[in-house]
Amino acid sequence: MVKYAENELFSITDFTKQISSLFKKLKNGSLEKIGVLKNNSLEVVVLSTKEYRRLKEIEDAYKNQKWKYWSDEEIDNFGKIAVGLSNHDYDDEDYSKW
Repeated sequence: MVKYAENELFSITDFTKQISSLFKKLKNGSLEKIGVLKNNSLEVVVLSTKEYRRLKEIEDAYKNQKWKYWSDEEIDNFGKIAVGLSNHDYDDEDYSKW
């Protein structure tokens, strides 16, 4: 769960009144994020473009390394082993030598 400091939460009314100064604080890093409340419930989170870009890069890096340590051949061989274990006659390869 994301935690918010008291100075990071604003009602929609207060947010719109202070939007210019809040954007400056996001841009210069004195605020990490802004939580905007509607009826006392968190409705949206506002981030600087720098922080958003950083988070997207982390997300993209995570997505791209899904099979980073396994080559296509290794993934294919894993499938053969799994099937071979359930069908003892899958092929003639001795997988114990891998």
